[in-house]
Amino acid sequence: MKKTVLISGLFACLFTLVLFSLFSFKNPQPAAATYKYMQISTVESIIPGGLGRSRILSTDQSGTVVEKELKNFYSFVGINFSNIANNDDVIVSRLNEIANDGWELYQTNTGVSNEKNGGGIFITRYLFRKPAQ
Repeated sequence: MKKTVLISGLFACLFTLVLFSLFSFKNPQPAAATYKYMQISTVESIIPGGLGRSRILSTDQSGTVVEKELKNFYSFVGINFSNIANNDDVIVSRLNEIANDGWELYQTNTGVSNEKNGGGIFITRYLFRKPAQ
């Protein structure tokens, strides 16, 4: 009988200690981070004959638009893979500049617009963020 009471008392003490340890050490909630955002857009033309306009556009925090020319996907003889490679280099270079300034790539969205005459555009939007100071 004494043994049963002693074991029950130990379990009650152990249970109480476990409950105390679970509820006494609350994890503080981190403060919600605030960010500032910047969006970069690339517009790449797929108009036959190289007649379209392709650009990479970004607007900095002061509202200044930075525009860099990209080459069109098509030339007069068809798809131009060297133009695509050139565009990749320009886009990656611009994204690296932004990342080196402390911006984190947060999200990307893509879209395609096709026209009946075989032309159209590819657009990609890159959303960057960094903690607000």
